[in-house]
Amino acid sequence: MKYNDLDIKNWKNLDINVDSLWVIDERDKSGKHSNIYHGNFIPQIPNQLIRRYTKPNEIVLDTFLGSGTTLFECEKLNRRFIGFDINESILGFVSEKMQEGKNNYERNYFIEKCDVSKKVMFNKKIVEAYKFLNKQSIQFAIMHPPYMDIVKFTDKKEDLSQIENSEEFIDVFLKVINNVYQHLDIERYFSIVIGDVYKNGEIIPLSSLIITAIKQKFNVKLKGIVIKNIEGNRGKQGKGGIWRYRALNSDYFIFKHEYILTFKKI
Repeated sequence: MKYNDLDIKNWKNLDINVDSLWVIDERDKSGKHSNIYHGNFIPQIPNQLIRRYTKPNEIVLDTFLGSGTTLFECEKLNRRFIGFDINESILGFVSEKMQEGKNNYERNYFIEKCDVSKKVMFNKKIVEAYKFLNKQSIQFAIMHPPYMDIVKFTDKKEDLSQIENSEEFIDVFLKVINNVYQHLDIERYFSIVIGDVYKNGEIIPLSSLIITAIKQKFNVKLKGIVIKNIEGNRGKQGKGGIWRYRALNSDYFIFKHEYILTFKKI
């Protein structure tokens, strides 16, 4: 277990979920977490992944920082952190949140505006992060990209949430993964949180398309496909909900799940 510090002798009492189905009652709202950003994901996901795939003081990279969910978990779990986003306003929000209850963690994280699909820009920013954190590589990466243009987070043309076509989306997202892959230590892990999308009357299986593309392009092993369902999914809960009516009045099923895909660099 060289990639974590779990007390395996006490394995029966560990709260690490190793099942391929995660049913979560509600999101963790403790500490600095807040549900103010449409694209943020529940803190339980990075918490589980960070504890499973890293040790204290190792570097976690989040290429789509958003409202800081992974950063807040890294602070809680004593991991160092690098986070990028192209949305200046959300970066400002996260910076303000990190000033709450300020402690000695300020030298353990680096967040910056960056288009993570651009190799030159990415390398420049990550070298700055290494210098700030006195590190030379990353040990785990987590990526929660937009699901194409289902929710547009900015009006920037380089924003992945502006991409309508699945082929173009995957092509750009592979550039992001390639940039991350070059800095990830051998035999370490990266996870992608992704959902499928419904466009033009049919499902586009983004998760399957991404798995196939990554396996074709990178020297990795697919270590996990976790299906995550949160029962408190806003707007889609309750049998009397409008989403149930719409589904019954049509031919589709209600999306309540996302995928957590974990790969190992070999």
